[in-house]
Amino acid sequence: MIQNPGKVLRELLQEPGILKAPGIYDGISARVCEKTGFALGYLSGAGVAAGYLGEPDIGLTSCADVASVARRISVKSTIPFIADADTGYGNPLNVIRTIHDLEMAGCAAIQIEDQISPKRCGHLNGKQCISAEDFSMKIRAAVENKCSKDTVIIARTDARAVYDLDEAIRRGEMYLKAGADVLFIEAPQSYDEIR
Repeated sequence: MIQNPGKVLRELLQEPGILKAPGIYDGISARVCEKTGFALGYLSGAGVAAGYLGEPDIGLTSCADVASVARRISVKSTIPFIADADTGYGNPLNVIRTIHDLEMAGCAAIQIEDQISPKRCGHLNGKQCISAEDFSMKIRAAVENKCSKDTVIIARTDARAVYDLDEAIRRGEMYLKAGADVLFIEAPQSYDEIR
């Protein structure tokens, strides 16, 4: 168990190179991730939906589900991990509760996305995004109300698939201005877009 997982992750983020975070969904997958030499894990929302609920990633998990899995992982693992918190499970007030619950469960970083609720897996068609202004309020609520200054807040936008790359970048800039530590643009469609 790590005493300050956010601080450990922030130190990793300062190192040069690409930081790889394999998907984990329970204590054994976290231990395998760690034992094979990865410095970071990613508590996958799809993994929680499938591994914990036996359901597809279509917005059926709750914050309590993710926090329950995160607590089990944090006890078994000595590497930090990112928690996929879907849409934050509601409005900015719900996001605050989500951030607190996942911090207390041992998460180093919490990722929320700008889809409507119920959301869909980022690899599925038919996604929809809330307004960038509404999502910026969620990010601001997360940043201003987290318990630890070291907890990393990740803003994910699905706007590339819903609109286009320009809209995804525009939204991403708004989310960074709202205080997100890391931006995740889901579903780039070419190496040029990644660059």
